[in-house]
Amino acid sequence: MTVTALNRRPVYNPRPVVEIDGQRFDKVDELLQSIDMREQEGGLSSLELRLSNIASDADGGAGFAFEDEREIRLGSTITVSAGDTSEPQELFRGVITGIEAEFPESNPPELLLLAEDKLQHARMARRTQTYRDMSVADIANEIAQRLSLQAQVSGLSSPSGTWVQLNESDLAFLRRLLRRFDADMQIVEDRLEVAPISEVQRQVIEMELFQDLRSVRFVVDLAHQVTAVTCAGWNPLTGREVSGRGSGVNFGPGRGRRGASLLQDAIGERLEHVGHIPVTTDDEAQALADTVFDQRARSFVCAEGTATGHPSIRVGTHLQLSGASPRFENTYSSAPIIVTTCVRGT
Repeated sequence: MTVTALNRRPVYNPRPVVEIDGQRFDKVDELLQSIDMREQEGGLSSLELRLSNIASDADGGAGFAFEDEREIRLGSTITVSAGDTSEPQELFRGVITGIEAEFPESNPPELLLLAEDKLQHARMARRTQTYRDMSVADIANEIAQRLSLQAQVSGLSSPSGTWVQLNESDLAFLRRLLRRFDADMQIVEDRLEVAPISEVQRQVIEMELFQDLRSVRFVVDLAHQVTAVTCAGWNPLTGREVSGRGSGVNFGPGRGRRGASLLQDAIGERLEHVGHIPVTTDDEAQALADTVFDQRARSFVCAEGTATGHPSIRVGTHLQLSGASPRFENTYSSAPIIVTTCVRGT
């Protein structure tokens, strides 16, 4: 579904909605200064929320606003919703893990709340574990259960094999495994959503330069492009070599000339060999070669821009960019995302 950008509405009020432990506090709404939320491929979104820490009292004086920990304390759940105030959409849900108190020379004191989503639990402890005769989907389901999350896994049901988590956190292990199969994970509410990147498309949003798209910079770079990726290994059960050769399966959204073909014409053949990751079957070698090629190919043309706030712009959202040079008008997959909201002229 294609979504029209929000600043085409006659009236658009993007003031964020903040809830702490399921409650809204007038004091938080009044003293909120800015919000920074960061989302990336591989999950674990983080939030920085800045508040003024000085407020008037009933006697006409002033004092610290959040000294008694009635509204704000470590371990509290924090939820931020964004978009138009008439229909806000949840942007972040996590736990306050840090508080910074700042006392600048020429401004009132401030509090900076630091929070991470529920994947924070997945990075807190390392473990060594062997997963036997399991697929990536099986492992994702087991780790989600360990984190008290509902798992929503698309595909990734093959191959099954033995996987070793060696002195790694659940987050690092699952990220490593998903990257090998060109997949991604994100926390959405209380769900761990896992899917191949080729299937990730949260929304499609039209964005035009100097309207919804405030500014943009495009980069086209052949430095990390290759014409093919090869992979080889050994199957100890059959006693034979295995191999694969990849030249592109999932290029991502958009259209136009590929980096590999331009590289071939401009510089010549450039091969990448993957020899540091063990594979034991031809299918496994082929899948790994395709993954490595596709990850390079999708970085050929990149756009970095600033847009009008829209809660649907998340990792995996497809952005249809227009209004710049025609050669760069295309559809791009967004990642990472940095959401910045300034409430009080900061």
